Amino acid sequence: MHTAATPFLAVRELARRLDENDGDFDELLEMAKGRQFVLLGEATHGTQDFYRMRAQITRRLITEGGFDAVGIEGDWPDAWRVNRFVQGEGDDDAHAALGDFERFPTWMWRNREMLDFITWLRAHNAGLSSEARVGVYGLDLYSMYRSADAVIRYLEQVDPEQAAMARQRYAALDHVREPQAYGYAAALGARPDAREGVVDQLLQLRADALTYLTRDGLAAFDAQFFAQQNAEVVVHAENYYRSMFGRRFNTWNLRDAHMHRTLLALSRYRLQRSGQGRIVVWAHNSHIGDARSTESNLRGEWNLGELMRESVGSKALLVGFTTFTGHVSAASQWDGDVEHKWVRPALHDSYEYLFHSTGLDRFFLPLVGPGAEPLREPMLERAIGVIYLPQSERESHYFGASLANQFDALFHLDETSAVEPLDTPHHWHHREEPEQTA
Repeated sequence: MHTAATPFLAVRELARRLDENDGDFDELLEMAKGRQFVLLGEATHGTQDFYRMRAQITRRLITEGGFDAVGIEGDWPDAWRVNRFVQGEGDDDAHAALGDFERFPTWMWRNREMLDFITWLRAHNAGLSSEARVGVYGLDLYSMYRSADAVIRYLEQVDPEQAAMARQRYAALDHVREPQAYGYAAALGARPDAREGVVDQLLQLRADALTYLTRDGLAAFDAQFFAQQNAEVVVHAENYYRSMFGRRFNTWNLRDAHMHRTLLALSRYRLQRSGQGRIVVWAHNSHIGDARSTESNLRGEWNLGELMRESVGSKALLVGFTTFTGHVSAASQWDGDVEHKWVRPALHDSYEYLFHSTGLDRFFLPLVGPGAEPLREPMLERAIGVIYLPQSERESHYFGASLANQFDALFHLDETSAVEPLDTPHHWHHREEPEQTA
């Protein structure tokens, strides 16, 4: 295959159109052979097609590729309830298992596609031994108070004296139980910060781990790991919220460094459970694409994809997802109601517009080898998170990127649909329609 002269020709030469069946993912499954981590992105936090395709790919990675865990861009204790459900533990049904995702944006994980996936995973796990069952875990760090409470509850069961000590160590967090208010007061010195106490608590849990593992076999091992990771969350979340107001460190970096540490810890944990330690990650493109190839690198920001490439090299496969237009579930402001928004057609100097211009519609695009060289050329790329602001489209949702350096492969869908929240407000059904042009 010769090296294409332009990005347009490179896409036309390398892309494989999708047939809307499981065979669409054969080439990706081949690329995933021998990998320890497959990171599956999304260009928005509210596109049905991205959730559905990630679920289809993940089912095949589990059943054919030996992957035994799914890490999501969600909070650790919230996802642990889902994990218990898919392991066949507790009394939850699938709806109830998603019930701890109460923090904005609830639709990010409380949606139809996630419901269907965890229902399938529970049925899949039912035929496996406890050690072999696939788990679902949260990689994020926003759950400072819920994680602190979980540590205390665990210690109340295994070590009441240490539970009392944990309450004392976490007391400095508790004056309002609102993490940003804590961070603001601690950064200003308006009250003592909790950093020393939360670190001491994590170290204590690590030191006492073997003592707590003398009972109940695998169940005790799982419970201890859950508690220890909650203690990790408290340490990193305390630092994150305090740093929001301290002007000393980029909080984005703190968050993605936490995701990186959690992901590696999960792999070790799954291996210790006699599993494969092979993990599929569901997160936004902005987390899983290599930040060194985007303009965020100029701001001194790194991300999970970059850290994984640095730490495990080719054992990590980074896969992006893009769209040209369609609809998305997103809010207009932080903590706002979810809306059914129209995604404006991509800007002309973007990768998404380039993909649209090829006429291929929906396709898989490998980004390795000499044929992908023209796709290292920097262009704009769109990112829609939980907020979509079309009135400031260019400033709010585009950044410069070198695509073939950012990802190993990519799925492009020319037109996409909005993910349907489980808790659908009445106004969501009145979707925003495309503007009519003369």
